[in-house]
Amino acid sequence: MWVIERFLSSVIQRGQSGLLRRSLRGSLPELELRYLQCTCCWRSRIPVAGFETLNASLSSEPCKDDGSSRPLDACYTSEQRAAILQLLNNGSPAELASIKLLRGRKSINIVEHRSKNGPFKSLESVVDVPLLKHKSAVVVFNSILNPVKKERKVRIQLARFIKPEVDRSWLEEASSLVSIVCGTNKIAWAHVDRQMMVLDWQQQECPNFLKGTYMASAYLNDVSAVVSLLPPASFYLIEKSSISVQNTALFPVMAHMRTVEAMLFALLEPRITPPEPNIPPRVLNMMRTAVGRHFGLMVGESRTSGAQIVRQMMTESVTEKLPRVNFPQELLVKYRNYFQMGSRRGGDELCDALLQAVAFYELLCES
Repeated sequence: MWVIERFLSSVIQRGQSGLLRRSLRGSLPELELRYLQCTCCWRSRIPVAGFETLNASLSSEPCKDDGSSRPLDACYTSEQRAAILQLLNNGSPAELASIKLLRGRKSINIVEHRSKNGPFKSLESVVDVPLLKHKSAVVVFNSILNPVKKERKVRIQLARFIKPEVDRSWLEEASSLVSIVCGTNKIAWAHVDRQMMVLDWQQQECPNFLKGTYMASAYLNDVSAVVSLLPPASFYLIEKSSISVQNTALFPVMAHMRTVEAMLFALLEPRITPPEPNIPPRVLNMMRTAVGRHFGLMVGESRTSGAQIVRQMMTESVTEKLPRVNFPQELLVKYRNYFQMGSRRGGDELCDALLQAVAFYELLCES
């Protein structure tokens, strides 16, 4: 039924005493309508030029085809079906997540379904994926065929929990990040994507840290060795320690942290000549205290260990259907004993690198 039909019927029946009664001074007022919308499917629209053509445009018949009764493969040409299936069968989780309606669990379900059952052979088979029904699949298919490029907002919204402050939209479009934490004798990193999947998680010993006279060349060798192992990512997030300059007893440690931080920035930030103003920095800082507050680890101005939180995340990755963080099996086996109480394996930097990555994504969604 058309959404305006009953209203007009009641108006016409009331005639001279109704809402559209002719006034003494003029004629029947014109009813200006841009279109009528069908209440069966809420998609079909009929343009109406004026009140005179209204009755001819209306129909009391309900829509016989809202699209859901037609096979999905019949709605697209062979070329379109091939393009859709090509992406669904070969796209990475990050590529699938960039499509409308596929961010989050749906993209993971597609990857799991094709791994278990083989590639999709028809569009109709896509609705077998959990959380993907007919209408959702149509939106996904149309988004693949007609990708919409997001226009950058004129008003810049800054993500204030990282430095330097950059437009939030750049961060929201990132497919993955590498979180880096420097210790007194090692550097740890965690590579995490938008679906909170841990892609890489390890640490590297740095034998020249805090040794002798802080030789710049020795420091550079250690930091360069770490940088050569880091995976490519949209952003690199380096922990900013909260050591106060007034604490003279910890001045050697603060100088060490600042030296390593400066070298990481210099080695990771791509050199673009001349610099382009519309490209954001690729290397960012995140305050250690911001991560501590997010996980409730702050006691006064000091931050306690987050090992218990990491242990819980690793357990939920195995026991929960939708865990907070997803770990590959090999990483669970490798680090299962690193974060136990009293462990001397030195997993503090590993723990902090992972928590920083998780806090980044969660704060980005919350703020």
